[in-house]
Parts: sequence; structure tokens; C-alpha cells
Amino acid sequence: MKILIAGGGTGGHLMPALALARVAADLGHEVVLVGATRGIEAQILPRHPFRFHLLPLEPIYRRAWWRNLRWPVIAVRAWRAAGRVLSDERPAIVVGTGGYAAGPVVWRAQNAGLPTALQEQNAFPGITQRILSRRAQQVHLGFPEARLRLSPGPHTKVFAFGNPITPPGRVDRVAARAELGVSADRRTLFVFGGSQGARALNEAVARVLQRGLLGDVNLLWGTGTMHVDRYAPLAVPGRVVVRGFFDPIGTAYAAAHLVVARAGAMTVSELCAWGKPNVLVPLPTAAADHQTFNARALANAGASVLVLERELEPEAFAKTIGGLIQDDKRLDALARSARGRGHPNAARTVMEKVLELSQVA
Repeated sequence: MKILIAGGGTGGHLMPALALARVAADLGHEVVLVGATRGIEAQILPRHPFRFHLLPLEPIYRRAWWRNLRWPVIAVRAWRAAGRVLSDERPAIVVGTGGYAAGPVVWRAQNAGLPTALQEQNAFPGITQRILSRRAQQVHLGFPEARLRLSPGPHTKVFAFGNPITPPGRVDRVAARAELGVSADRRTLFVFGGSQGARALNEAVARVLQRGLLGDVNLLWGTGTMHVDRYAPLAVPGRVVVRGFFDPIGTAYAAAHLVVARAGAMTVSELCAWGKPNVLVPLPTAAADHQTFNARALANAGASVLVLERELEPEAFAKTIGGLIQDDKRLDALARSARGRGHPNAARTVMEKVLELSQVA
């Protein structure tokens, strides 16, 4: 059976699409991915074994609003391109993982009467998913809290199986620290802001290090590939490791007693699946402030500590981190709560449910 998965523009929409694609392929189905020529998928999809189409799509610009004046032309072009893909591929099921790369394809599939399923990563659903959920047969949520902000159709089934991620591997903590070159005798902190990095988080960590506020703690610091040269001089052999990005990230997760990160949906899902005590610093400029919704959902469940970006003053930040990383009782409680919200096998669970749509098509 052929399954078409549309989504991208950002890694937060592309990574779940790839996770679902791997499961579908493992189950013996043909997978075709659809993304945007401007999205991150243009660089990433050629490295994967799946066939794919890149369409001439663009996002709706929230700040540079004047760029949206071109949208009537872009919309017509996107509509036609999505129609060509569906006509050429003739999929049995279409899945949308969100972002501007998914909208036209899923919309046209729904108009053509094809079974459609959506996968929404965030606690605050994106506008594309909110619109498309009215006619989708299935909606799969990464956060159960997102259900309150959806208006699904009368025949739409909504599930909350968690976000599709690569399941955590079994990595020994001591071996992971040895591989990363830090002492196994110290507490280990892992800080990262995604592949692109987080400027405010990086600056806070830099000031903490420069003022000697971190104490006797190992630091694994993922600055983002664009910022690594700026912060590389702060590396300390055996104690402070500075990289653009940790790949595979599982080694850093395994080594860490505590993780500090942004609150993107896929990062949050990985932290819960790994059962990692964490501090989340949401990006305040994220669309519809969805990262703050993600972080508050976890904090309210006792699975995270929420720190707002405006609270990243070095002394206060260091006090929060330093006190937490030495508090075994608090770390254990955070880990248990995070693990309770973890869905390490969500990709398989979601795809198995999606495949049921072929029986009612």
C-alpha cells in the first residue's frame, strides 16, 4: 500500500514525518514524502531512502506581512502542484504532520475523498492542523492538552499517543560520559537549543561559565551549528564539551543528570521518552507562543521546571541549575513524571492506527 506523508518547513514537522515513514516502510508499505523547496527537508530528504516531492510552497509571514501579498499566486501554484503529486502517486492514505508543506496536499486529498490523518506535535495546534482536522478521519496528538483547541469533525477520531520519535536506545551513562570525554565522577548537565541553537540560552550559559557559577559540574553544550565558533573557546578538556550539535543525541541524553533545552515539541517528546529531568526555556517568539504551552503542560504535570527567557539572569539561572542537579530526590521525581508522559513507541502506535484507514476507505 502506498502512503503519502506531507509535512516540513521546519525540523519539528519533518522529523515526525520521517519517524512515521520508517515505521510504515518496516511494515512493508511504500512511502512517499512531500515537503517544500524552501524547507529544511530540501537538505535532509536526499539523505534518506524514501522517494519525495518538493513543492513551491512558502509560509505565512507573521512579521514581514508584506511578503504575504504574493500569496494568491503562491496558493494557486501550490494547489496545482499538490494536485499533480496526488494524481501521479495515487496514495491509499495521506498523512499530514503540519507546517506549510502539509496544508495544500492534505486539503486536496480531502477534496478528492482520500482518507487523511493528521499528526499534531504541540500543545497548541498550528492553524493548518486546526483547519484540516474538521475533515480528517484521524488526528494524532503529541500533547493531550491540544484536544481542547481543536474542533474536529463529527466523524474524526482523536488519539493522544504522543509524538513519533526514534525510540531511546540503551546507552550506559558511564560509557556515554567516557565517549564524550567528561569525568564520570561529576554531575553532568546537557544544554542545547536545537540544531540552529538558541542565542539567549547560549549567552546565559556563557556568562555562567565566565563567572565560575557552574561549580564542579560537567557541561555538554550544544550551541547550534551557526554559533559553535563563538563559544568554542569556553571548552575545558574533561569538563566542558562545546559542539554545534550532538549527533547521535542519545549519547548526550544518556550521560546527563539534567537537561536544559528549548520547548519544541520533538525535544519535549524525546526528554519524556528518555525520562530525563529537565529545565525548559521556551522560545518566546515561536508561532502562537506554542513552546510556552508545551513547557507549561510539562511543568503542570511535574515533569519539567519552566524558566522563561527573561529569567535567564546568570546568578539566578546558575542557582536554579546548581540546586536542582545536586538534588537526587527532585531529579528522581522529575524523571518519573517525564517518563509517565513518554511515548517511546509512538511512531509505531500512530502508524498502525493510520493503516486502519485502508479498511474503511
